[in-house]
Amino acid sequence: MISIRSIFGGALGAAVGLAAIPALAGPSILVDGNTGVVLQADAAFQRWYPASLTKLMTTFVAFRAIKAGEVTLDSPVRLSVEATKEKPSKMGYPAGTVITLGNAIRMIMVKSANDVATAIGESLGGSTAAFAARMNAEAKRIGMTGSHFVNAHGWHSEEQYTTAHDLAVLAMALKREFPQYASFFDIEALSDGKTVIPNHNDMIFRFAGADGMKTGYTCDAGYNLVASATRNGRVMVAVVLGEKSVGDRTDKAADLLAQGFGAPPRTGADLASMSVVGPLEPVNMRQAVCSKDARKELLEGLDEKGRIIFKSAYVTGGELPPPKPEPIFVGGATGPASPFYPEFKRPDYVNGIPIPVPRPERAPESASAGPAGVTQ
Repeated sequence: MISIRSIFGGALGAAVGLAAIPALAGPSILVDGNTGVVLQADAAFQRWYPASLTKLMTTFVAFRAIKAGEVTLDSPVRLSVEATKEKPSKMGYPAGTVITLGNAIRMIMVKSANDVATAIGESLGGSTAAFAARMNAEAKRIGMTGSHFVNAHGWHSEEQYTTAHDLAVLAMALKREFPQYASFFDIEALSDGKTVIPNHNDMIFRFAGADGMKTGYTCDAGYNLVASATRNGRVMVAVVLGEKSVGDRTDKAADLLAQGFGAPPRTGADLASMSVVGPLEPVNMRQAVCSKDARKELLEGLDEKGRIIFKSAYVTGGELPPPKPEPIFVGGATGPASPFYPEFKRPDYVNGIPIPVPRPERAPESASAGPAGVTQ
């Protein structure tokens, strides 16, 4: 098992005056959401592939566009041909489908739909590259010192990376700048009237007080999580990167959050005061997560019914009540389009079959003229 602490030592924790903590699988950080004080940090500046945690930045840029008056939650997001080609997870809508920005954000937060994330980027930025430039500009503005984005969905790219520190900065910025949109991050499920889509984030269902925010997974990134919770007015934010399973990331996040709630508030270094260590090239988790042995180990973490066996004392195990879904729908985009909203390019293929191109009409060799010169 990869241990970032075993590779880089405890310097990152010492940088913020923290006591040493046990060796952990990947980077993590715990922040007091009320004060911004860093309560725990392990390899917080180690670069990591964000996977779908990227969609938190996609959502942040969307909220900034709303604040700037460019769009509203009712503005159109349209799926392009390129968006429909994204790898799962995805909604699977055909090219040309239009949804509201509000529904699009719900879909990327709950379903983690890559096709919709790309559609948001194209609809608000004009192109994936232009939207990525906005993502990077916002990251710099709020103090994310070790991140770089090239797409809106988080599917693996060697050029897209972040850090536990930066994700905590982003989570805090979302809470600070856009408290009115907090409900987007703790949705239990979505429903289109036919299908119920539960949230991937087990913390929402299994940790008391959990209210967000986002999961992420690829073979290269491992299992990632940005989790937040509120109890008695106290807010905690935890970032967990590079775990080997859903159960591991949930257990670790729950333990961190519970530790924060179990200790009295304190003063100390905040996120902006942490000493930057790096850059450190991203660690690739593919062998540890997606090898044959890793798959076997993953199955060993399930009970006889195929359910995850959680180990944290702070996680509710076993069966849970059915999630409460929020409705989603296609269409209904009555708000203004983004100034960068691109023209729709007609698809050349549908389901791999070329779309016939009509031949231009040809005038007959001879025709008689009807009344007022109309050809009959």
